[in-house]
Amino acid sequence: MALQTRSLVTPRWLAQAVALRQNVCVLDASWFLPKARRSARSEFEARRIPGAAFLDLDRCCDRTSALDLMLPPERVFADHVGKLGIERGTHVVVYDASEFGSAFSAPRAWWMFRTFGHAAVSLLNGGLAGWELDGRPVGGGRYARPALVEFKASLNRSWVKTYEDVLHNLDTKGFQLVDARPAGRFRGLDPEPRDNTEPGHIPGSINVPFHHFLSPAGHFLPAEQLRALFARAGVDLGRPVCVSCGSAVTACAVALAAHECGHPGVSVYDGGWSEWFARAAPELVISEGRGKHV
Repeated sequence: MALQTRSLVTPRWLAQAVALRQNVCVLDASWFLPKARRSARSEFEARRIPGAAFLDLDRCCDRTSALDLMLPPERVFADHVGKLGIERGTHVVVYDASEFGSAFSAPRAWWMFRTFGHAAVSLLNGGLAGWELDGRPVGGGRYARPALVEFKASLNRSWVKTYEDVLHNLDTKGFQLVDARPAGRFRGLDPEPRDNTEPGHIPGSINVPFHHFLSPAGHFLPAEQLRALFARAGVDLGRPVCVSCGSAVTACAVALAAHECGHPGVSVYDGGWSEWFARAAPELVISEGRGKHV
């Protein structure tokens, strides 16, 4: 079996690649909102795909920022990934253990690797739940830590949008901004999961909730259905697209969906709604609810 880099792989594909001793590194990239009161690391230590390592998104980030999970500097990403035994020739396969199957935090890891110049990265379609449903083994307990290797990261800055970029885009409309949060939060009617942040949306943004791209079992829908979802929402995949959510985690599921549709250059607003609500003027917080008051 030839090892190919594809954005989505099946449990069968992964099991065969590991059995044939391909240069594959499996990463559990689970992450949960603090209010979920779940420890991703503890769950990894209890239940994981055999041979997997843990990508700690709470540590593989810019820890000097007041915002959650901001992209780390190149050196920090390279050091973190090198400690996982990943080098340039490694095919990385990421998954998570969320109730959404494959599309909660694992797409964030997929996007980070690509943004730092590592194209050989795939997502396990269906996540840990899909792996188990396919009859594959799950292990736990102690695990052998990978050998330290050198990894060189090169950030593609065009795939990362800042607050200033999004603010400027309100006038220039150089890219379409797609918000991946549930409709209630986008409209301003349902609460945000973070304290001191009211719901609402950025002017001109388009709401396409990330879970709409998934089957009931948590698998990404076929490409033709993904294209239809974008089209119904009014997103033109022939034009530049930037994706956003609360803290640029589930936004990356929309980036992966667009990639499956042949749009590989989707950018991410890394600060997300958390930053926009904190920094934007009240008139730039569109809400059917409380909005933002000074």
